[in-house]
Amino acid sequence: MTDLKFILRFLLLIVLQIIVLATFNFSQYVVLFFIPAAIICIPVRHGSIYALVLAFIAGMLVDFFSDGMLGLVTCALLPVAFTRDFLLKLIFGSDFFTHGEDLSIRRSGFGHVLFAVFLSTTLFITVYVIADGAGTRPLWFNLARIAASSAASTLLSIFTVNVLASDR
Repeated sequence: MTDLKFILRFLLLIVLQIIVLATFNFSQYVVLFFIPAAIICIPVRHGSIYALVLAFIAGMLVDFFSDGMLGLVTCALLPVAFTRDFLLKLIFGSDFFTHGEDLSIRRSGFGHVLFAVFLSTTLFITVYVIADGAGTRPLWFNLARIAASSAASTLLSIFTVNVLASDR
């Protein structure tokens, strides 16, 4: 996939994320995010700095146009971008970077991609819930919110991987 196509799809997903945050408020336990999966899908040839900059811009756009606290999504998205290379090497092996492959369900396998999306989403949701609560909510509430939001967001994130993952 060319860089222009990726950026356009990425921007479309940012707009969709803003719409989801503005319109779908199921309960106080579930918050839906698929932006962490979009960060995981950034082509590996671009490296960590590109992922961090793109995560910062995406996080600030979502923060600015959604009704949440400014900087909260950015705060939770930057650790996902920072750990992206480590996570991909851990799950897919170092050959993934050696060959310069992009994330693909067809080449990498659904289980591996689902695991990568689950870990990145859980990291994002954990940082998001802890920063959002700022120590004012009980542990059981935070754990329930992390579990429910991670499960729902991981399922939604498979859509994101299908949109952004390149299958050449």
